[in-house]
Amino acid sequence: MGTMICQGTAAELAREIVPLERAGVKLYLESFRTRDAQEKDPILLVHGLTYSSHEFDVNYGDYSLLRFLVANGYEVWLLDIAGYGNSQPVADGFTPNSDYAAEDIAAAVRLILARCGRKEMDVLGWSWGTVTSGRFAAKYPGLVRRLVLYAPIVAGLADVNVTSPFNENTWVHAAGDFQVKADKTIDYDIVEPAVADTFLSNCWRYDKNSSPNGGRRDLLVAPDKRLIPTADIKAPVLIIAGSKDDYVSPALCKEAFATLSNKDSRIEIIVGAAHAMMMEKPYYKVFRAKVLEFLKAK
Repeated sequence: MGTMICQGTAAELAREIVPLERAGVKLYLESFRTRDAQEKDPILLVHGLTYSSHEFDVNYGDYSLLRFLVANGYEVWLLDIAGYGNSQPVADGFTPNSDYAAEDIAAAVRLILARCGRKEMDVLGWSWGTVTSGRFAAKYPGLVRRLVLYAPIVAGLADVNVTSPFNENTWVHAAGDFQVKADKTIDYDIVEPAVADTFLSNCWRYDKNSSPNGGRRDLLVAPDKRLIPTADIKAPVLIIAGSKDDYVSPALCKEAFATLSNKDSRIEIIVGAAHAMMMEKPYYKVFRAKVLEFLKAK
């Protein structure tokens, strides 16, 4: 498809949807960049479980991670894994599991690199996206320049038998990425109401009432099962997590960091932040500064 114009919070963006198909499934792949002729560094953002890549473009105020990276010289790419968001639905929700998704990522990265004439590029994964992008990076080391594992699911979350191939998406589940108060309502001292509303509205717009469960079946295994092959990743890795993330253990993050072989790898535990810290008012600027510092390192 041709280039479209997308109004950003500070600047006009050039936006292009690029056809991509793998294993007979049409995948949604889209790029965003500024409208000048300067060469941009490509980065692929890999979404988590249940909800698709819109989560990186919560376009309220200056909260959009996508637009922040574009403003800092990147061509940002979004990919919806098969069965998610704007990608083609799948008949069996167990099919797009973590290894399958890693191959979707590989297909997208190869296409992006062919377009921009490079051999490697940056990748950032969030939540389940750390499992899928981590497996991709381990299997295809020559394609990755730097890897950000944001809120990494290092090990199984619980030993649960997932029997349904599709998840029933609900407002309560989507809101669960935000920190809550004692009465279980969203803590609006941490996330601005309009930010939460924008994120939740996008969940219904793009992901509707169900999503594949292959990744969920991968994550809901015994806590002694490690999910990200960090010892096999050759590129520099940033492990970044919040100390109050219900899905992530800082101790496991440190354990995973110790297995990384590249001396340029880093670990950041942001005290007080949680799973959705890229949208949390006290923490989003710290989070993105740490990510940008790592990506810009030579």
